[in-house]
Amino acid sequence: MPAETSQTLDRGLRVLEVLAEHPEGLTVTELGNALDIGRTVVYRLVVTLESHSLIRRSPDGRCRLGLGVLSLARVVQPLVRDSSAPTLRMLAEAVGCTSYLLIADGTDGLVAVVAEPHRSDLHVTLRIGTRTPLEASAGGRAILAARTAGGRPLDPQWVVTSMDSGTNGIAVALVGLTGLEASVGIISSREIPEAEFGQRVARAAGEISRLLR
Repeated sequence: MPAETSQTLDRGLRVLEVLAEHPEGLTVTELGNALDIGRTVVYRLVVTLESHSLIRRSPDGRCRLGLGVLSLARVVQPLVRDSSAPTLRMLAEAVGCTSYLLIADGTDGLVAVVAEPHRSDLHVTLRIGTRTPLEASAGGRAILAARTAGGRPLDPQWVVTSMDSGTNGIAVALVGLTGLEASVGIISSREIPEAEFGQRVARAAGEISRLLR
């Protein structure tokens, strides 16, 4: 017997999901068309979500995600960090390279979690909170590759980069996570054995994806 669900709550969450995909905003009519829901119902949902600061409406009538979403995001960040840190630590020690978790934020990638190897005297240092264009790192390019694939598996799973800065990287996108685009990567100033380390990064990405579902 299927579990009972709340249709109103489901619709409200779908409104937030659609607006997350349209940072330019949508009108109530456009939201109704996107969700195949009547305008009156969408209007009530918008008003309710607006009262909780989850949606804001501009003078032109377009709806966008509100600042209340940031409060929820602050709760999610420790969850992502705590779930991924042990796996990233083991990956860093196994390959002797700095490992990291990158989260997509618009056209940028945000370094959310970092683990540096204890047994390596020479490794690249990454700072949590570093923001770079997605195309400027292996982690970002892995996310872009996953977007292009549209849910189809990549072969190989990893993306390899050699940047002008002299760093080399391998990264794998996390899969199966609703509302979160992220990747696991390693970065080194030395040459990286692609086949061996790529498989290790892929296993780490798979484990973190499982933990975050």
